[in-house]
Amino acid sequence: MITYYFRTVKDEKLQTFAEPRTGVWVHVAEPTDSDMAVLATQFALDPSILHDAKDFFEVPRFERSGSVAYFFTRYPYEEDDGKEIDTAPVMIAVGESFVVTIVLRDAPFLIDFLSGTKNIFTTQKTKLFLELMSSLLDSYSRELLKMNREVNKNKTKLRTIRTRTIEQLVWYENALNDMISALVPTNAWLAQVLSGNHLQFFKEDVALGEDLTITNNQLVDSAKTLLKTIQNIRSAYESLLTGSLNNTIRMLAALTVVLTIPTTIASLFGMNVKIPLAENPHAFWFVVVLIIAFMSAVLFYFTRNRWL
Repeated sequence: MITYYFRTVKDEKLQTFAEPRTGVWVHVAEPTDSDMAVLATQFALDPSILHDAKDFFEVPRFERSGSVAYFFTRYPYEEDDGKEIDTAPVMIAVGESFVVTIVLRDAPFLIDFLSGTKNIFTTQKTKLFLELMSSLLDSYSRELLKMNREVNKNKTKLRTIRTRTIEQLVWYENALNDMISALVPTNAWLAQVLSGNHLQFFKEDVALGEDLTITNNQLVDSAKTLLKTIQNIRSAYESLLTGSLNNTIRMLAALTVVLTIPTTIASLFGMNVKIPLAENPHAFWFVVVLIIAFMSAVLFYFTRNRWL
């Protein structure tokens, strides 16, 4: 669905219109082929690049076609169950008199913009683009902060971690890899845009753009650090699990040896042949004492060597 937003510095609030105008911000959610055709006609956008905006697995990149700059990146969102975090593509096209954003599903980082809560002016194209990117990076920061809390919570209780927690850490690991894959190329084209003549930057815009680059670098570093922490937790958990399994197997093996002693001795004295002490009235107690003695010796040996 296509929505046209417009606001100048003289307007009190963001307005929506049925038709485009100079200085408009065009937002498209869940675009259809007809929506793309309308955009291509109204703003002379490149149809092949617009087609890429419909690919859910599109990678972050920057392109320029004619007088329009196309910025592809990805934003984080939580799945409906609130347990998994994924990323989805967003395309921002900045032309001489318009800004176009295209998303394939609801974008949390755009909520304040679309509701009018965020104080923006659509006629200031470069500033609007930078504020959109700032909000997108803030959404990454919030997701990283939530994941960081959960990871640090589990880091201090390795011995009580359950399989469900490990599954959650694996989900976080996948999410962090997706975030890094999105943030690193985004940072590359941000630097390219700031150093080139692709957009018209005013003095305050340049400062905001440099802040975005710094923030993006910090997010990449934070994501990599958190990813390393998760990997360390998983490695430590695997080591503890392996050690616990080895101890259990060793203990069971030792107990098997100990319990084999009475079985073997009793089997020998239970044979239907002539055996020593067959006529001795105290033979039973002699066998019991013999079994206890052998078992005690073996138990002492295993205990001394920490097998039990």
